[in-house]
Amino acid sequence: MFRPCIDLRAGRVVQIVGGTLTDSGAGTRTNFESDRPASSFADQYRRDALTGGHVIQLGSGNDAAARQALAAYPDGLQLGGGVNADNAAGWLDAGASHVIVTSWVFRDGHLDEARLAELVRKLGAGRLVLDLSCRRRGDDYFVVTDRWQKFTDLKVEAATLQGLASSCAEFLVHAVDVEGLCLGIDRELVERLAAATPIPTTYAGGARSLQDLEDVAGISRGRIDLTIGSALDIFGGTGVRYDDCVAFNRRAARF
Repeated sequence: MFRPCIDLRAGRVVQIVGGTLTDSGAGTRTNFESDRPASSFADQYRRDALTGGHVIQLGSGNDAAARQALAAYPDGLQLGGGVNADNAAGWLDAGASHVIVTSWVFRDGHLDEARLAELVRKLGAGRLVLDLSCRRRGDDYFVVTDRWQKFTDLKVEAATLQGLASSCAEFLVHAVDVEGLCLGIDRELVERLAAATPIPTTYAGGARSLQDLEDVAGISRGRIDLTIGSALDIFGGTGVRYDDCVAFNRRAARF
């Protein structure tokens, strides 16, 4: 299935090349910046009955835009970016169906199991999505944190996915090496996720055509969903029509 997204930087809806993201903005490559408010995209997704999409805050200055998007589609969007044990419940109260967490549950390059347990205790695993966005190193994929710049020692592999599945409702995995490049999906990563994940998982990164959506559905036998960003026409892309993605979901829902 196709899952929509709203990526926010300085309060505006953007599409970036994932591996270039920095706190200062220097060197960050932006493919698209919209004049439409985030709430307009959220309302569009609501009207088209698209579920499981995510709002990602890329740095500071996005709270107001994120809250407006959540208000436009209550319980229809997940919220990620800067989520921690202190603010997670507030985002759920603001209308997020789930919160997405990554960097806060890692410290010094390692998974902090105590922090993860704290989130599960406060929210319940059913409202939590773990972001296992990753980059390739050798033959393996490792979770990266802090604007996708810092490698951790956590491999995205069967043992990891099985071990973390009881602590969350879903996984979100950006293939950071291809994110925003519109060069096609990382097929090997999709295949590994499809073979190993025991819970719903969304893959993002590199999608450039409707065929990519069909391929992810086929490779995973419907077990992996796909987010399409920079290639999508509503984000200034030319590779994929948003209306075609909506139609794909409607066809898939009939089977």
